Amino acid sequence: MVLLHAIRVFTKTILVFLFWSNCEGRESELNYVTCGSLVKLLNTRHNVRLHSHDVKYGSGSGQQSVTGVENADDANSYWRIRGKPDGPCQRGVAIKCGEAIRFTHMKTGRNLHTHHFSSPLSNNQEVSAFGENGEGDDLDIWMVQCDGSHWERDDSVRLKHVGTDVFLSVTGEQYGHPIRGQREVHGMSLANQHNWWRAMEGVFIQPSQEPLRHDEL
Repeated sequence: MVLLHAIRVFTKTILVFLFWSNCEGRESELNYVTCGSLVKLLNTRHNVRLHSHDVKYGSGSGQQSVTGVENADDANSYWRIRGKPDGPCQRGVAIKCGEAIRFTHMKTGRNLHTHHFSSPLSNNQEVSAFGENGEGDDLDIWMVQCDGSHWERDDSVRLKHVGTDVFLSVTGEQYGHPIRGQREVHGMSLANQHNWWRAMEGVFIQPSQEPLRHDEL
């Protein structure tokens, strides 16, 4: 009887430990931005979310415009995190600091893009949305710059363009009609307070699990 009781106590202890370890692992997984997640990105200096819509620039490349908006509820501010065309990331796996990825606009299927055109308001480098159905070119690739090993959801990061070495930035210039009040998003060559971004609302994908809903969606 004593031996049987000892075995039962030992078994319960092991089960509690395994359950606790699983919960700890799950909690750790939820701390990261992952491949396949659908997120809104907030510029922490100007408090606007990265945004796009089917409105073309009237100058420069004439491609789909990318802006910053104050409205946190706008559905045109969702971006899907994807790997490079020649190196797709595994769905649900945490994005590493230094990893090169793409951001695909949910509503229009075009990728966050920049190139050597001047932005219309600040004369920095134009940022646009480019491609069709998630496929564009090698100027759609951005590197995540962050501290530590992986992109943590509560941390601010910089997004550096792989092809032209500029940082995704906002400095506060506002558009008039037809997108009155929206801020210009552009590329800047220097790392500064204007190019910090943080993942906010969205659906965060976990490995082999249902999406984790965060604040909305």
